[in-house]
Amino acid sequence: MSTPRVRLPRSAAAGEEIEVRTLIDHPMITAVSSDDPRDMLANFTATMNGETVFTYDFGNGSAANPTFTFYLRAAAPGDFTFVWTHEDGTEFRAEESVAVS
Repeated sequence: MSTPRVRLPRSAAAGEEIEVRTLIDHPMITAVSSDDPRDMLANFTATMNGETVFTYDFGNGSAANPTFTFYLRAAAPGDFTFVWTHEDGTEFRAEESVAVS
C-alpha cells in the first residue's frame, strides 16, 4: 500500500513563502524491462482552499517513491489536499492546514 507523507509549516506570517514537501511510498513499476506487472501512479495534484497550486503527470521515467518540493506565498489560512492517482483510478490522499497570522 502506498503511504503519502507531507511536510509544511503549521503556521506562517501573512505574505511569507512556505515550503511544501511531499513523498509517497510507491514502487512505480513500468514493466518495460521486467516481468513484474505494471504499477504506476498517473497524476499528483495539490490544492489549497480548493484551488490547484501544483500538478504533475507521471511518465515511464518516474522514479520510485516520488517526492515533490514546491513553494507558495501564504496570503491567507489554507486547507491543503494532496491527491496521488494511480493508473487504475485508486486515489491516495493527505490533508493538512496552515494557519496564517
